[in-house]
Amino acid sequence: MLAGAAEAAALDLADPLRGKRELFELPAGVIYLDGNSLGPPPKAAFAELEQAARREWGEGLIRSWNDAGWWSLTDTLGDRVGRLIGAGAGETVVTDTTSINVFKALHAALALRPQRTVILAERDSFPTDLYIAEGVAASRPGTTLRLAADSARLAAMIDGQTAVVLINHVDYRTGALRDMAELTRRAHEAGALVVWDLCHSAGVVPIELDALGADFAVGCTYKYLNGGPGAPAFIFANRRHHEGLAQPLSGWWAHAAPFAMESGYRPAAGIRRLLCGTQPILSLRALKAALDALDGIDIATIRAKSLALTNFFMELVEPVCRDFGARIITPRDDGRGSQVAIAHEQAYPVVQALIDRGIIGDFRAPDIMRFGFAPLYLSYRDVADAVGALRDVLANEAWRDPKYSTKALVT
Repeated sequence: MLAGAAEAAALDLADPLRGKRELFELPAGVIYLDGNSLGPPPKAAFAELEQAARREWGEGLIRSWNDAGWWSLTDTLGDRVGRLIGAGAGETVVTDTTSINVFKALHAALALRPQRTVILAERDSFPTDLYIAEGVAASRPGTTLRLAADSARLAAMIDGQTAVVLINHVDYRTGALRDMAELTRRAHEAGALVVWDLCHSAGVVPIELDALGADFAVGCTYKYLNGGPGAPAFIFANRRHHEGLAQPLSGWWAHAAPFAMESGYRPAAGIRRLLCGTQPILSLRALKAALDALDGIDIATIRAKSLALTNFFMELVEPVCRDFGARIITPRDDGRGSQVAIAHEQAYPVVQALIDRGIIGDFRAPDIMRFGFAPLYLSYRDVADAVGALRDVLANEAWRDPKYSTKALVT
């Protein structure tokens, strides 16, 4: 019998989320462990796109900006995302990309701390965050970017020159979960502000931005929120900062009176100051369907299953790792997101061999296999089957087939 099969059957029977898989379009014969990179489509997204494209765009034409509520989607969807991350109404908008929102948030934080000159981040942050931080520092004379070796060192480096700390809530490589309460407290004690990147935690980890006094947060909606490839990101700003919000991408959607067509810029009130230009309505409507799939589900229930799935996977995969020279690099305690990362010197071809068998994870350089566990559509039997396939690929050295070593552009 497959290792863990009996336990998986019992766990699946008791799973309060077991019926949610039917909300998603998933190919037969596939175990999808890459929702931490791109979630699958909710079935309702197709009808939402059909409605938005054929009826609202095709028939309503420009009238749909008013009649179909297109103009307000950034706000209405922003509030729905806000409820998932512990934000109050009017503190979050869905807009632009994560990279653009990092740019806006860092500039806004620096403007609120004009006497300070340092942006602080972890050296192993998701690369786009660091690229954007470099660009922000280069665009502001006297501003510097300092990088910490890890989160412990990051906390120790916050000082009187630190204007803003940019932190990934979950380490995209290892899955380690940062202590939001402690790092936010440490930054505030030093007079600094914090920008939290929630890309790998929104939708699977309970987050309490307002309760913890967080300043800014950004994140994507195409991972655990299942909004679709390139779905618009979100940005949060604590209400206490709204009056002083300033960011350089002063586009017309952030104007106080967009259709007055004034020649000068006047910022809108509140969170809309963090908008920029015209938004992608079809993508926003797909995201609406994805958020509908989360309605009525407690994030605490999602988190409980996330921890159970990842723990079950690590229990089953530990002997496989031991037998074949691999090691789990994800924390074994609750200090993790919803992924498990395994280091192996042949990580890339192993992942490709698994994909060929319908077990879809991904690879991150230099030697990491990443497996994401999205609680709404994954079962414990999926976990057991995935571990069985991994053992088979390693034991039979299927990964040695040369076709698995040719790297594709997207890994």
